[in-house]
Amino acid sequence: MLFVIGVWTFLRALLLGSAAIALENLALRHQLLVLQRSVRRPRLARWDRVLWVWLSRVWAGWRSSLVIVQPATVLAWHRRGFQLYWRWKSRPNPVGRPRLDVEIRHLIRRLARENPTWGRRRIQAELVLLGYEVAELTIAKYMRRTSPRPSPTWRTFLTAHARELVAIDFFVVPTLTFRLLFAFVVLRHDRRLLVQA
Repeated sequence: MLFVIGVWTFLRALLLGSAAIALENLALRHQLLVLQRSVRRPRLARWDRVLWVWLSRVWAGWRSSLVIVQPATVLAWHRRGFQLYWRWKSRPNPVGRPRLDVEIRHLIRRLARENPTWGRRRIQAELVLLGYEVAELTIAKYMRRTSPRPSPTWRTFLTAHARELVAIDFFVVPTLTFRLLFAFVVLRHDRRLLVQA
């Protein structure tokens, strides 16, 4: 449809004189001014932006015919497109080894489950005997790790060893006569008894 309108406009420009084209141009510009006054912010689609960025690259007088947005906006669109292009161009390529087949992953997990004393090197050796070349770190990645036993908390440690623990403090107390008293205190934790002062 847009192509047909473009061809019709071109043929009419050839057949009619330049005065008729100038009047039509004046009428269209007036309508644009009315539209600009009545609509606060026109909604432009992505292809409208692409068109104006393209026109800014190929036509020197594009700024004079721009009515609905500022020229700085078109330049910002161009910068945004440039950033998007280079972000796409410099995207990270997938690196590293491809994932193992599901069959080999299940085999690694099965060997680790059925032989809990085997480490990754032993499983790698068994896989080599079966005809599979798999790296040792890859085997470690796919082995199911048993969760370690939770370590006791500090409160558990203190409760278990309270009879053997003592608190020791050494401090200085100034008196009213400006003499210094030195205090050494030993306190048992299980009974909170003062052992020595």
